[in-house]
Order: sequence, then C-alpha cells, then structure tokens
Amino acid sequence: MAYLEAKDLCKYFGGLKALDRVNFSIEKGELKSIIGPNGAGKTTLFNLLSGLYQPTYGKIFFQGKEITGKTMDEISQIGITKTFQITHIFPRLTVFENVRISCQSRKTSFNFWKRAESFKDINEKTFQILKMVQLSDSHYRMASTLSHGEKKYLEIGIALATEPKLLLLDEPTAGMSPAETILAMNLIRKLKDELNLTILLVEHDMNVVMNISDNILCLNEGKLIACGTPEEISCNDLVQEVYLGRTKTC
Repeated sequence: MAYLEAKDLCKYFGGLKALDRVNFSIEKGELKSIIGPNGAGKTTLFNLLSGLYQPTYGKIFFQGKEITGKTMDEISQIGITKTFQITHIFPRLTVFENVRISCQSRKTSFNFWKRAESFKDINEKTFQILKMVQLSDSHYRMASTLSHGEKKYLEIGIALATEPKLLLLDEPTAGMSPAETILAMNLIRKLKDELNLTILLVEHDMNVVMNISDNILCLNEGKLIACGTPEEISCNDLVQEVYLGRTKTC
C-alpha cells in the first residue's frame, strides 16, 4: 500500500486545467521530487495535497485512508506538513519561540496561565529540533535577524515541530547561495535518513533534485509526463525537451 496516493487528480480554474488527471504515489521513507517548467502545475499539486485547494476531480489517499476534501488544519493534524517558497515565520519572536509555538500546537491541552519556561518537555523538544536544523546557537536571536538561508532552516524546524509523517518542501533552496544550498541538501538528507521521514519536494535547482531524490516526477502543462529515478529522468528525451528545451542522449 502506497503511503500517499493521488488518483486522477484534477484542478481547474475556469477553463484553465492547472492539473489534469495526475496519478502518482510515494512510499514511506521515500524522497520524491517534482520538477517542471513554470506553470507546469507543481504548486497546484502541493496546494491540493496540503488542503489549501480542493480538487475539481480525483481522490487523495494517505496511509490507506481517503483525505480528499479535508481542510489544511485537518491535513496538518493527520501528519502532512507543508513549508512555503516564501518563508512564513514570526519575525518579532526569537528563533526558540517560533519553534516552541509550533511544538505547543501538538499538545491536546495547554494552560495559558503557566509560564512558557515551565513546560520542560516542550522546551526540550524545541532545543532538539533547533539542534537538528543547526540553529541551536541562534535560539535567542530575533527571527528577523536571520539570514535568508537560516530563515529557511527555521521554517523547516517549525514544520518538524508539528511531528509530520509526510513533509512537503516547496522550493527549500530558493534564493540560497551555493554554500547555503549544500548545507540545505545535507539537512534534507539527514531528515530522511535519521528520522526516516517521507519527503515530497518541489525544487527548480536540478543539481539538488538529482543529488537527493529517490524518484522524480515531471509535470508539464498540468500533466504528468515522466516518473523515474534521477538517472531515468536525466535520460528521458521528453523531459529534456519540455524542461531544458533540448534532447540528451544517454
């Protein structure tokens, strides 16, 4: 049984078919990337999986149960968490506070009259996450003072605090320097390997995609045109034509 499965997934905006009968699945512990030119439907697909959009047609299953039509909050509660291309953080809170708030969201009860410092389990979990995303030394800093790359890591930390079973990463290396990109690649690998986290990734940097993916989906004009390993995708003539505007012989 696939961990996540989309069947005949469609999203229409008036006469525009942003996503047209897309079928794919992802296995538990797999890192799968989605590529394609601008307007291919990558963001639309992510928005359907995260509950931001509702499909025009088709169904989505997670851990064998249909989740089609659930809201973003419901999707998050069952274990699917999405990061954003443009970072969504609290700039006037510290790095620690940003992650701690996310940790608190998973408690079934919370006493607002107690001091935040008194919740030892939440604080310990927050520090563990900050260490994993390499921000433990910056826990006291205001989030607004972080570099672009650090803000990206912080958003991943916020996502991890929700205890995701499936992590949707939207352009995690966008705007990063080459050095920051390498660090981000290493972090994503670490999340997959050490946490056995299932990851679905949208990314334009083909070097990142080819180096960290188990499998790759390629979309074009709302349709799925190819699926395979990095080696298979890199040798696929149709992918080369629509994504790079040329053919490649392997």
